[in-house]
Amino acid sequence: MQVLLIEDDERIAGPLAEGLARYGYTVERARTGSAALAAPEPEMVLLDLGLPDMDGLDVCRALRRRSDVPIIMITARGEEIDRVLGLELGADDYMAKPFGVRELVARIRAVTRRTRPQAGAGADAPGSAAGPSHHHPVLTSAPDPTLVDAGQAVGPLVIDRRTRQVRLHGAAIALAPKEFDLLAYLALDPGAVCSRQQIVDQVWDPHFFGPTKTLDVHVAALRRKLGDPAWIETVRRVGFRLHVPDAAAPPHGAGQEART
Repeated sequence: MQVLLIEDDERIAGPLAEGLARYGYTVERARTGSAALAAPEPEMVLLDLGLPDMDGLDVCRALRRRSDVPIIMITARGEEIDRVLGLELGADDYMAKPFGVRELVARIRAVTRRTRPQAGAGADAPGSAAGPSHHHPVLTSAPDPTLVDAGQAVGPLVIDRRTRQVRLHGAAIALAPKEFDLLAYLALDPGAVCSRQQIVDQVWDPHFFGPTKTLDVHVAALRRKLGDPAWIETVRRVGFRLHVPDAAAPPHGAGQEART
């Protein structure tokens, strides 16, 4: 599928185009609204609203006047009024940054199924948008298979990847999906330091577009739910590591999250 990416920020456009190429898309890029309107019509448009020469909403309006090409807006404008306006002007979908390439691909496929059913039906063909080509494998966060069948014990902490359950001193700890993924990733090699970029690549997406503060928020939540911040140690200017606290007694309040 031919995709026109209308994005002026190289920090976003480069990795995004690379990520989409892994899923079999051919990406052409326009850095301005005028360049986008002068480009040959693609099969899909990814439109950023913050362009240097004109508002992306005006680009959407101009494209829609002359074509039914599917348009997905990708922008930092996440307010409801922006989403409503974009959709009313003719966009087929609207994604607020941050987002990952896998979510974007899923949105592209969904829009394609709605607008071009026959094209969507062939999405599982080799080299299509259904998945990356065999020559460009995507990084995944698949755990060590030896740790899948039984719960992994890290001191009094037990992580069961098969059931996605966590117990501390025998008490269940309720974690959000990404909190579990983060804990499970750090537990693959307890004590080893994982860089911030490694964690974001594996737990979120190799092409995650968003502030790394997202990682800090999840680390803070994990520390709170585990009842002792010493469980996840910050290695300054590098990243984090999973560490069994020295205290042998159950941390005060551990397991309360499961009952709230």
